[in-house]
Amino acid sequence: MLNLEIRRTRTEDIKELNQFFRTVITDIFIKEGIGDKLEDIENEIEAKKTYLESDLESNGEKRFFLIALDGDKIIGTIEYGAASDLISKCTDNALKNLNEVGTVFVDPDYQRKGIGNLLLNKIYLTLHNKGIEEFCLDSGYISAQKIWKKKYGDPDYFLENYWDEGYHHMIWRLMVDDLLK
Repeated sequence: MLNLEIRRTRTEDIKELNQFFRTVITDIFIKEGIGDKLEDIENEIEAKKTYLESDLESNGEKRFFLIALDGDKIIGTIEYGAASDLISKCTDNALKNLNEVGTVFVDPDYQRKGIGNLLLNKIYLTLHNKGIEEFCLDSGYISAQKIWKKKYGDPDYFLENYWDEGYHHMIWRLMVDDLLK
């Protein structure tokens, strides 16, 4: 049975979180069939590290992370912050003023146990309590896109073959209150 806790990140979490990012991102790339794209893996890991630094340096004002723990082991992450340059570019700046929910990662050994949904529900409540009414979410990972399509329906933006043949990019625009019902 899980000894689950969801809380804000702390400075002492940095080392474990950076290792968590490496483990999960590498696993995703392998499962997506793109595990040979080592530079892309490193770029993705570095982007998440930068988001984490932004959270800790701004005390959650620029980026806001939550982590899920089983005992003292980090098993999941989620964050929100300003929409990425990628989202702004792909939507012709239509979503540039929204917050983006991202870094929704669950340890491979803990997937399909509801942890991602718990993190999402916690971030919806956080956004609601901060007066944030809508946000966006994007994905270039095929496996994640299946989850998001099941949860949120068809994306608002579909960029066919954006990453490569058969590797699309999808972006959703979502209302917080609709998700809290």
